[in-house]
Amino acid sequence: MLEERGLPTTVLALVLPQVEKTRPPRALMTPFMLGRPLGEPGDSDFQRRVLLQALRLLERTDGPVILEHFPDDNPSHFDRPDWVPSVTVPPPGVYDDADAWESAFRDELELILPAWERFEARFGRSTVGLSGQSLQDWPDFATSFLNGALPTVPLHDTPALALRFLCDDIKAMYGEAAQADGPASSAGQIDRWFWRETVAGQLLIALRSKAMESENNALKTVGGRFFVPVPYLPG
Repeated sequence: MLEERGLPTTVLALVLPQVEKTRPPRALMTPFMLGRPLGEPGDSDFQRRVLLQALRLLERTDGPVILEHFPDDNPSHFDRPDWVPSVTVPPPGVYDDADAWESAFRDELELILPAWERFEARFGRSTVGLSGQSLQDWPDFATSFLNGALPTVPLHDTPALALRFLCDDIKAMYGEAAQADGPASSAGQIDRWFWRETVAGQLLIALRSKAMESENNALKTVGGRFFVPVPYLPG
C-alpha cells in the first residue's frame, strides 16, 4: 500500500527463506547475526556501508521485487586477535545437584559483577533488566527449576516467561562484563567464552535439558527455542 501511494520502501533481511516467501518490493539480505542487521556494534563505518546499500534500493524501479545480497561476510565470525575477556573465571566443574549449581553460579556472579559495573560506567547503558529480579535472586530462582519447581515473579506470571527472561539477563550480563575493558571482540568470541568457559553457560544448557523433559508445554517450548543456540547444544 505504501508503494502504491508513491512511497518507496526497503527491508534489511536476515533470514533468506523468509524474505523470499514474503517478497517485499525491495530487500537487502545481510548475512549477519539475528538482531544485528547492520553488523557488529560500534563499527560505524561498516554499518554505514550496509545502510547506504539498503537506501540505494529506494532509487530502483526495476521490480516488482528487488533482492540484493550484501557482499561481505558476517563480521562477527572473525576473531579479534587482541581480545581477551575482561573477567577471568575458573573453568566450570561437574555439579551433581541443584545446590551445587546454585553455589557455583553464585560464586561466579561475584566475579562477574565488578566487570559488568565497569561496562555500565564505560558505555552508560545495559540491556540487563528483562527478568525483573534482583541479581541476588538469580542463582536460587534459576536452579530451583532443576529440582522441578515452577516459580514465577510479579513481572512475568508464568514460569516459562520468568525463566526465559532470566536466561536473557544472564547472557546479556556476561556478554557485557566480557567487554568491559580493552578492544572490541567478535560476537563469536563472546559466545564461545560464555558457553564453553563459564558456569552460567553450562547452567543454561542444563536448564534447557530440564525444560525439554518438563510436562509444562510452555516451558518446553521456550527452553527449546530460546535458552541455548544450536551450535552449543550438547552433541
